[in-house]
Amino acid sequence: MNPLHDDGPPAGMSRREWREKQNAAAAAPSAPVVPPPAPAAEAAPLAAILGAPESDSPASQLTILTVCTGNICRSPLAEVMLRADLEPLGVRVHSAGTHALVGHGMPEQALELAAQAGVDPATASAHLARYLVEPLLEDADLVLTMAREHRSHVVKMMPSRLRRTFTVREFARLASTLSTDDARAAADAAGGSSRDRFAAVLRAVNDQRGVTPSSGDEDDVIDPYRRSRETYARSAAELTPALVEVERIVRAALS
Repeated sequence: MNPLHDDGPPAGMSRREWREKQNAAAAAPSAPVVPPPAPAAEAAPLAAILGAPESDSPASQLTILTVCTGNICRSPLAEVMLRADLEPLGVRVHSAGTHALVGHGMPEQALELAAQAGVDPATASAHLARYLVEPLLEDADLVLTMAREHRSHVVKMMPSRLRRTFTVREFARLASTLSTDDARAAADAAGGSSRDRFAAVLRAVNDQRGVTPSSGDEDDVIDPYRRSRETYARSAAELTPALVEVERIVRAALS
């Protein structure tokens, strides 16, 4: 006799024990269905990391690029402050770094300064650092660097941008000797698009070189990275008046 039947208990097990074991197995929960792993978050586009300009930006749109080293403190602060005032005029403002901490946001101290300047916190918090690359320079009507070392970097990278590139404080110093009426007259003489009008005003600003000599350091905005809140405040105090002059000249060109 076969000790194991398909419809009966194995040898040594009573029918009652066998039925109890079968019932227990049937009542046991089935193995859970494991869902497939969620897809990894989509990586940032390569163009955003490398700093390529947005492809949907109108060719006629006046563009200002701000530049510092890491693209997390000075240049993004300048970017968001200028954008708040100039974006309603149709001006595009963005930033990049010569040695960018790619993908990093603005530090807490810089975010606080942006908020104090009236910038939407969501705008400042959305910033991610990116490298300075040639397409950004090709696209820019005005390049505002935070220090002379960045201006030199830009000009070495693209010599044709020499007369479009200033430290932000240098631009303000030169523009301070150009009246709003004179700037507007230069723009009106050029007519045409906003980029043509601004190019004419930029030539007038360049013509002011030598009128107000600089001591050198006065054209730089101090780097506050990894320094005290007092240094951040000093950096903002050097930057903010310069941005006021930038805004005045841009408005004169576009009005």
